[in-house]
Amino acid sequence: MTKNAWGKVRSKLRETVGDHNFITWIAPLELADIRDGVAVIDAPTNFIANWVDRNFADHIQRALNSEGAGLHRVQIRVVPKSQRAAQPQAADSAEAPDAAPQPAASAAASAVPGDELPGAPLDQRYTFDNFVVGKPNALAHAAARRVAEGASVTFNPLFLYGGVGLGKTHLMHAIAWELQQRNPEARVLYLSAEQFMYRFVQALREKQIMDFKSLFRSVDILMVDDVQFIAGKESTQEEFFHTFNALIDQNKQIVISADRAPGEIKDLEDRIKSRLQSGLVVDLHPTDYELRLGILQQKADLNRANYGDVSIAPDVLEFLAHRITTNVRVLEGALTRLFALASLLGREITLDMAQDALADILRTSDRKVTVEEIQRKVADHYNIRLSDMIGPKRLRTIARPRQIAMYLAKHMTTRSLPEIGRRFGGRDHTTILHGVRKVEELRGTDSQLAEDLDLLRRLLES
Repeated sequence: MTKNAWGKVRSKLRETVGDHNFITWIAPLELADIRDGVAVIDAPTNFIANWVDRNFADHIQRALNSEGAGLHRVQIRVVPKSQRAAQPQAADSAEAPDAAPQPAASAAASAVPGDELPGAPLDQRYTFDNFVVGKPNALAHAAARRVAEGASVTFNPLFLYGGVGLGKTHLMHAIAWELQQRNPEARVLYLSAEQFMYRFVQALREKQIMDFKSLFRSVDILMVDDVQFIAGKESTQEEFFHTFNALIDQNKQIVISADRAPGEIKDLEDRIKSRLQSGLVVDLHPTDYELRLGILQQKADLNRANYGDVSIAPDVLEFLAHRITTNVRVLEGALTRLFALASLLGREITLDMAQDALADILRTSDRKVTVEEIQRKVADHYNIRLSDMIGPKRLRTIARPRQIAMYLAKHMTTRSLPEIGRRFGGRDHTTILHGVRKVEELRGTDSQLAEDLDLLRRLLES
């Protein structure tokens, strides 16, 4: 079979199995020989060979037969890439000049030069150029930039945490894109914790655990998103722990993200928490008004390029930045909705139009936090009874959480101090004021208390 024909087969397989499956499973393959109705396909690892044999051999056979191969069987064999140059080949697996080119996002989707690391697809929108930097995320951005430079860093792992829509995944994708551009030969693996768990369970089931270990411990940089999802999965945590240690021992960089700090992830083994806390732990704080406005301005510029002549009143962006405060994805989605609607109706985006079109989002964003909800969240966080929160006990283990709840009630509700006092067992407003001032004083010197406040605020706003 000629290079041109094999290139057409690969293009047909991409259309049949989809970009993600193609990049993960088909792209690493090479056609070695066709003889006596059998096509011999080389795969770089046992893990990939077994998966392709079970799931894609029929697709490959049909695609080859459509080019006149006359096959009755496809044989998948394991030949590491380092050995392929010595193998006799009937066909070169390089893409033909007239084969369909790979889109930029798909060609780099797994961020894995050599194609033998099954990573998650990367979003081409998530680069450093498209990341808006402000005070809440400046440290996380700087740390991610340092890792992306590819040089040795003094912190390993880099642990990014924060609420939904604050930029964790964006930064991880940006690191992978930047590393790939700087060093195409680097073995960079980005995937979610759920995908790590799935591949581990699959390797156990198929008795390919050694292939799994070899695959994940051969990377230069491992990036795992949403690591909180392995909490409570004992076997997966065990393998993650050993993979983590093996890479650290080899001075390989690790980047992890989660929705909360390592110490706050329930059912995560203490030894893993300790490892995750041994590097640089960075909190992406909730966005402030200036950062939200900057994000909206950048998004508006992109939408103008897509929607052409749609215009937007200047006060609309300021209105959205004030009203939608908890989630950047919701903020960007609201603006996209306005541009799409204005384009379809041939209208300018005005403040009145925004209020009408986004009524559902604005109602959700206006959700009021209650004093009772704050009391429940704080009591759960500090593992005390709700009755103690509003009762008379003055033990430090109860009094401090009570003061934190008073502080949050003062800053997150519209209740007056006397009203808050009534909800704390009929306490005087001066007691509430003392508790608020005490927390304000401590948050500047007690880093753990400051972290607790940020976490509780995010939980209440989510």
